[in-house]
Amino acid sequence: MATSATESADVPGSDPDDAPDEKAGRGRLWAALAVLPFLAIGLGDVVLLLIWGIDPLWGFAILPPILFCSMLAYLVFSTDFLEGRT
Repeated sequence: MATSATESADVPGSDPDDAPDEKAGRGRLWAALAVLPFLAIGLGDVVLLLIWGIDPLWGFAILPPILFCSMLAYLVFSTDFLEGRT
């Protein structure tokens, strides 16, 4: 016997708002929004060092740690590292 579309909507977990892809997309968006200000400050610092006329090597020496920390923070926030730890 075939089930209708209305009967399948009553099944728990079939709500489109609970879709894992949508929740993951929201997590990635919030992670990007959380990390973006810190990344902007770090890149602004590099630009400021280069404008001041300091040896460009110093500006590019601090660039990898800024990018690494931003990437690490993005991964942590996008995976909801605190979910279920309350």
